[in-house]
Amino acid sequence: MKHLALLALAACAFVSASFANTAIEPAPRDPKWVARHEGFVAEAKQGGIDVLFLGDSITDGWRTKGKATWDKHFAPLKAANFGISGDRTQHVLWRLRNGEAEGYKPKAVVLMIGTNNSGKEKATGEPRNTTAEIIEGVTTVVKELRMKFPDAKILFLAVFPRGEKDSPQRLQLAEVNKSLAKLHDGKHVHFLDIGKKFLEADGTLPKEIMPDLLHPNEKGYEIWADAIEQPLKKLLK
Repeated sequence: MKHLALLALAACAFVSASFANTAIEPAPRDPKWVARHEGFVAEAKQGGIDVLFLGDSITDGWRTKGKATWDKHFAPLKAANFGISGDRTQHVLWRLRNGEAEGYKPKAVVLMIGTNNSGKEKATGEPRNTTAEIIEGVTTVVKELRMKFPDAKILFLAVFPRGEKDSPQRLQLAEVNKSLAKLHDGKHVHFLDIGKKFLEADGTLPKEIMPDLLHPNEKGYEIWADAIEQPLKKLLK
């Protein structure tokens, strides 16, 4: 009987692991990624960060396509960019729990994460995460930021639209954003959806703004900066 009980427990553990939500399980990536993370940890230890931008390649792009706009709008605010291309919610969680939230107390955090949890894995064609899993993953990141930076205001951005207007990924992220908007409390967490600013009236995402229908170009970063500059400054008062 004891043997059967152990087998049953093992089976339950296997089923539980099979259905685990990867979006909420902190995880590192490859050595190159770890090196970038360590660079952010070193930057964090230096302090002097009033505004933290946190996210994936879209945030990371402030260093390249968006650099001129960043230097004009956000560098004067003592902003730091901790965006890493390809990151998902689980990677941001790992970074926050391994040094990137230590050594400074930002007044505000600009967060956008979750687009890389959507869609399918290129290698297998399997879904990366369900809509519910993505919502839980992003929510967990917000909760982590609240714990790490209890005095900071979080400018929590809806995931930007991507792909064709009726693509499964666009529709999935629209559902994600609809649910995430409920995290807005007007005090510590301030949800802001600026997605429509990138779209044509019919919902088309212009390649003049996002050439690959995902990453903004110089014009796209200008639109982003114009949309959040005043809301961010309001939170910093």
